[in-house]
Amino acid sequence: MKDLIWNNTLSVEVDEIDDDHRRLVELYNILRNAASAGDPSAYVEALMTELVACTVWHFKHEERLMIRYGYPGYEAHRSEHEDLVASARELQQKFVADDMQISAEDIQYLEHWLTGHILSTDMDLGAFLAEVM
Repeated sequence: MKDLIWNNTLSVEVDEIDDDHRRLVELYNILRNAASAGDPSAYVEALMTELVACTVWHFKHEERLMIRYGYPGYEAHRSEHEDLVASARELQQKFVADDMQISAEDIQYLEHWLTGHILSTDMDLGAFLAEVM
C-alpha cells in the first residue's frame, strides 16, 4: 500500500476543513508507515490514539460549522460521525486484543474510512459551506 497523497480530489473547497483533512491524511500515512516498518507497538498505539483524537476534534469542528451556518443535513452527518468514531475505537480495541498488531486489512479499512467520508458526506457539506461562508 502507498501513502495517501493530498490533492484536489480530496478538497471540499473550505480551507479550514481541508486543513483538518490534510492533518488526518498525514497521521494516517505516519501510522501506515509505522505499521509497515514494524515500529514498536506502543508507538503504533500512540499514533492510533492520536488519529482517533484528531478525528473526534475534527468532527466537532465540522459540527460547529454545520450548526453555525444552518446545514440542513446536520443530523445525518453527525450520526455518520458517531458511527465512524465508534468504528475507529473498535479498531483500537482490536489492535490491543490482537497483541498490538495492525494488519494490512486494518490499514486498508482506515484508508477507506478516511477517504470514504471525505469523498461523500464531506463533499456535500463543503459545497454548502462554500456558498454560505
